[in-house]
Amino acid sequence: MSDPASPTAGMPPPGQTPPVALPHHPPFPVARVLYAFGFGVVAWFVLHILFFLAVVQVALIAINGHPNDELKRFCASMIQYEGELFAYVTFASDAQPFPLGPFPNRS
Repeated sequence: MSDPASPTAGMPPPGQTPPVALPHHPPFPVARVLYAFGFGVVAWFVLHILFFLAVVQVALIAINGHPNDELKRFCASMIQYEGELFAYVTFASDAQPFPLGPFPNRS
């Protein structure tokens, strides 16, 4: 038997390496990745809607001589929403965008 007060107490026998404590990693965020993928698809659609609205705004300027103010406000909200989507998809933000969070209200 070994003496518990000896300097080699608790050490592995010669020829064996001590067990290495691995760093604790949080579990892989499967749900977050799935949400990010879904919001990425939504961001793709929103981007195309914004391109379409830009064409509509140019047409309205050609017809009326000035941009439509309501369309400008709506596009500003959509641009902010697109930014929130990209921030969530790239893990820059943990705040879930609309429809799981509030829609950006820009006045």
